[in-house]
Amino acid sequence: MKEEEIRKREVFNKYLELSAKDVEVFFKDKSRFSRIDCPACGSRELDKALEKNGFSYYSCRKCDTLFVNPRPPLDMFEAFYANSPSTTFWVKEFFTPVAEARREKIFKPRAEFISKMLDGKRNLAIGDIGAGFGLFLEELGKIRDGDKLVAIEPSAEMADICRGKGLQVANKLLETVDPREYQFDVLTSFELFEHLYNPEEFLSRAFNLLKPSGIFVFTTLSGLGFDIQVLWERSKSVTPPHHLNFFNPWSIRTLLKKTGFQVVEVSTPGALDWDIVEGGFTHEGVSPGRFFETVSKYGTHDAKASLQSWISDNGLSSHMRVVVKK
Repeated sequence: MKEEEIRKREVFNKYLELSAKDVEVFFKDKSRFSRIDCPACGSRELDKALEKNGFSYYSCRKCDTLFVNPRPPLDMFEAFYANSPSTTFWVKEFFTPVAEARREKIFKPRAEFISKMLDGKRNLAIGDIGAGFGLFLEELGKIRDGDKLVAIEPSAEMADICRGKGLQVANKLLETVDPREYQFDVLTSFELFEHLYNPEEFLSRAFNLLKPSGIFVFTTLSGLGFDIQVLWERSKSVTPPHHLNFFNPWSIRTLLKKTGFQVVEVSTPGALDWDIVEGGFTHEGVSPGRFFETVSKYGTHDAKASLQSWISDNGLSSHMRVVVKK
């Protein structure tokens, strides 16, 4: 898989430009920002790591979690996601044109992973948090029969799309889903965790919605991932106000245990770290350092594939997958 297959460089750059402009509109009152402790371990021993789009990122000395601090209030994020031009652009111009490519490259493999993990278990209640276009649940429904598939999606527009695909919909934020109304055997959440205003509260809510021994699978970004570490402030993943939290395979365990989960697996099965770094060097003039410039220039296809495999196998990809159990 290549980065260009799932997000077109020119369109993605335009989206980031619009987002930067939206910051000036929706997050201009810095007096309302509040300082927070490390969202993973609660430590106050922090170092300023970088600044971008008027936001500061701090790194925790104890667990290396990278996060936006001080943090804007929740209502600013709600207004931004509901009304910003960049959000509209993301849906119509960025995601929609590559939706089918993402179905094949991303959502279908996820459905296959979940189905394999649940082999032998039938007639389950499965909820996808932040279901979006419903692509994951669609693919899961193709390979599993009899499950109750629920799209948990706060956007009214996205919720209607999911209903049109025959999915049951909870048109609300996870934090407002009533556990007396819904109980799940499995919950999933993909590329949402890095956006969360309060990750600990989110995990606690998910815990309460799971049945005993229920499974929660989510993916997120690792701040210790190869492409983020190499590119740092030039990384397109480090894009406030969207990505607020960068946990890592070690710090995420601390937060999960605080919220009562049993960790089944924390892995980094990413496939794009090297491609992202090389793309930044080749197309956008970003220097990854002399050694990686040499790899880009002289490394064979197999050498680059081996590098990516090493990154993923050793917990050092920026794409992190977490499987936990209640």
